[in-house]
Amino acid sequence: MTNENHEYKLLYFDLPGKAEHIRYIFAYAGVEYEDERIQKDKWPEIKKNTPYGKVPVLEIDGQQVAQSNAIARYLARKFGLLGQTEWEALQCDVLVDTLGDLQAAVMQVMKEPDPIKREEIRARVTKEELPFYLSKFEKIVQENGGFSVGNDITWSDLVFAVLLDQFESMYGKTALNGYPSLKGLKDKVHNIPSIKSYLEKRPPKSPMPRH
Repeated sequence: MTNENHEYKLLYFDLPGKAEHIRYIFAYAGVEYEDERIQKDKWPEIKKNTPYGKVPVLEIDGQQVAQSNAIARYLARKFGLLGQTEWEALQCDVLVDTLGDLQAAVMQVMKEPDPIKREEIRARVTKEELPFYLSKFEKIVQENGGFSVGNDITWSDLVFAVLLDQFESMYGKTALNGYPSLKGLKDKVHNIPSIKSYLEKRPPKSPMPRH
């Protein structure tokens, strides 16, 4: 695919976070873009010039757009990753938003400064939230023959791959052993040649900041 002569610039920190699924979409589509990874000391100045003081921000021909999933959905529509019908597009949105709910639960663990409270939250998330959501996702992917929506790659598959990879980083490589369909989906996405190439070349992950 071509970028139709548009110039894209993605602004985000030097970590996966809320921008990685956008990077996956660009990689999958084979579209060139500038991946500007903001250094901590540069952020205060850059922040002043963003629409809402947050990133990721995508610049399209110099015009700034905020909100990670709005950006991802726009690119998915442009590059043919929304599914084959309006219903499939809706299902992508539902799954991405639900994955966001699970990610928010996991992020509570990382953001909690008190070590005792952090372990309490980790225990609850590990025992309750993760099994609840992952078992439902496992069933969906299994019933769809290895995809999250329909019978071909959509942007929700890329979001799944990013977040499942992050879960394995946090909980260990055995974290998905009880969810073979999800693990298979992640591996399938990571073996797409253009995404595999991106993963081989992307900068090393910076440590996730603790707030």
